[in-house]
Amino acid sequence: MTELTYPDIEAAAARIAGRVRPVTVASGQPGTLAEAASPTAATWTSGPGSDPAASGLYFALEFMQYTGTFKARGAQNFIQTHLEEGTFPEAGVTIASGGNAGLACAWAARAADVPATVFLPANAPEVKVERLRSYGAEVVLTGDEYAEAAAACREFVDSSGALASHAYDHPLIAAGAGTLMTEILAQIPDLDTVVVSVGGGGLFAGVATAAAFHGVRTVAVEPENCRALNAAIEAGQPVDVTVDSVAADSLGARRATPLALDAARSNLVTSALVGDEAIIGARQHLWDDHRLAVEHAAATALAGVHGSGGYVPDEGEKVCVVLCGANTGLGDL
Repeated sequence: MTELTYPDIEAAAARIAGRVRPVTVASGQPGTLAEAASPTAATWTSGPGSDPAASGLYFALEFMQYTGTFKARGAQNFIQTHLEEGTFPEAGVTIASGGNAGLACAWAARAADVPATVFLPANAPEVKVERLRSYGAEVVLTGDEYAEAAAACREFVDSSGALASHAYDHPLIAAGAGTLMTEILAQIPDLDTVVVSVGGGGLFAGVATAAAFHGVRTVAVEPENCRALNAAIEAGQPVDVTVDSVAADSLGARRATPLALDAARSNLVTSALVGDEAIIGARQHLWDDHRLAVEHAAATALAGVHGSGGYVPDEGEKVCVVLCGANTGLGDL
């Protein structure tokens, strides 16, 4: 599979049914944004205001997914496909990631009763290491940077024959993520717009492909200084970008996947950039008004609906913001 189509997402939905938690969609009220060019926590109000999207704002609570993020979907689809096709090796699956993708891969491997080996930098947070081990993964700590862990992972693939997974750059991973959109539409069949945050673009590629099939607009939101997809759209091809944002732990990809750029070429896709101040404000608002503790990557999507550089909904437009993950510290809420 070298491209992503809606039938791929339908197949993924059938494959992972019963293996992931169906997404819950909830109203985004109360809580609207007061007039401000750059929204912060102080500019969010607790009651109805002049926001035209207020009556049509919804949240997709995907942070309630297994392992705390949408990535459980792609990991399940990836592993289950290889098991079905008889292409899953005895050495198991491997990935270089100390973040959400590694957790999802280890969790899905445990559910399938197959081995998983996760490579992390030696300075990875102990809490992530222990959580990976709690899923039964073999954890290998090596080097001081992700690039060194990734190189060690590639060497492991070559020497062991293990199946190499990826955080976002694979059609099966993106198709699994796209199943989220089919579940949202089952609950809001007349949805106008879905809003997602973008890192490398796996979630975006899957959601935008499914959304376009149903005639739904997708808003792709990135931090101003983590704009891999936005830069790829401008250049007409994936390019390297700088990574510097409060949301970089999840959205800090240096370049977008070609699958994401292909999905972004639809006239139903809008690219939006937001500043860190807006991201922090949106995250704080989600806690203050809704008691939703999400990571900055999830708040990035909500920040994209308002403020400078964001997407401004029309009056009466039905908008669903995907809150994609909640593997976050709580000390700054």
